[in-house]
Amino acid sequence: MTTETMDNKVKQVVSNIRNLPTPPIVFHQIQKVIKDPKVSAGQIASILSEDPAMSVKVLKLTNSAFYGLSREIESVKQAVVIIGMEAIKNLVLSASVLDMFKGKEIDQEFQEKFWRHSLATAFCGRILAKKLRSRGIVDPDLAFSAGLLHDIGKIILCCFLREEYKKFSQARQQDHSLATYMVEEQTLGYHHSQIGSLLALQWKLPSKIGEAISYHHHPQLNENNDPTPYLICIANYIAKKTFYEKDETYLIGTLDKGIFAFMDFDEASVDEYCDLLRQEYLKSETFMQMVGIKS
Repeated sequence: MTTETMDNKVKQVVSNIRNLPTPPIVFHQIQKVIKDPKVSAGQIASILSEDPAMSVKVLKLTNSAFYGLSREIESVKQAVVIIGMEAIKNLVLSASVLDMFKGKEIDQEFQEKFWRHSLATAFCGRILAKKLRSRGIVDPDLAFSAGLLHDIGKIILCCFLREEYKKFSQARQQDHSLATYMVEEQTLGYHHSQIGSLLALQWKLPSKIGEAISYHHHPQLNENNDPTPYLICIANYIAKKTFYEKDETYLIGTLDKGIFAFMDFDEASVDEYCDLLRQEYLKSETFMQMVGIKS
C-alpha cells in the first residue's frame, strides 16, 4: 500500500467518526492572539476567564509540583506573567486533551496505561528539551504537550474505532515480533501516528506538535529536520525503558543509532535519564487527577 493510499484511507476512517472530540474554543482563541507581539498577560487572562473550569485547571497546574514555584499563584493573570504565555497555551492544550477523553467507556486498564505512558513521555520530553540544545532549542512546554499527544491516535482507535481496535488487539497478542505501528499497518492498513497527525491538523495544533505526532517513530522522515520529532522519539523510548513491566519489554524495541547521533545524545546516558524521569514523574499527580487516575 502506498503512503498516499494509506493517507486517503485514514482520512476516510477519521471523517466517518461521529462525536470526535475537539479542543475548547479558549485554546484556539489563545493560540490566535498569542501570535500578536503586542498581546498582554491581561488579554490572555481575559480570554481564559471566559472558561472558568479551564481557569481553575490552569491555576491548579501552575501551583502544582510540575512548576515547583516558591509562592502560590492566586490569579490567571499572575500565572501568565510568572510562567509565560507559551506555557499557558500548552497547559490549556494538555488540560483540554486530558478532559476530552475522561470518562470514555473504554477499557480502564488500557486508559490507565495509555495516560501513564503519555505523561511519562511528556515529562521526559520536557527533561530532554532542557538538556539537549545542540540541534536547536525546543521549548520545554511544547515538548511536554508533544509528548502527551504523541500516541493520541491510539486512544482514538480504542474509543471510536472499536471493531478495528479489536482486530488489531487480536493480531498484537499473536505477534510480539513487530512494533505496534507495524501490526496496526498490517491489520488495518494504517497506524496510530497517521490518525494522530490528521487529528493535529483538524485541531489546528502548532505544526511542531503535529510533526512530533506524525514522525515520533521515524523522525528522519521529517523533511524540516526539526529536532522536536527526534526529541519525542527518544522520550518515548526512555519512558518505555523506565516504566514498562518485564512482560512488556517486547514493546520497547530499539532506536536507530542515527536518531541518537542527530541529537548528539549518548545512548550510554539512557539509564541516567531513566532515573531523572522517575524523579520528575513524581510531579504527575495533578495531571493524573484530571484524567481520573489515582497516582
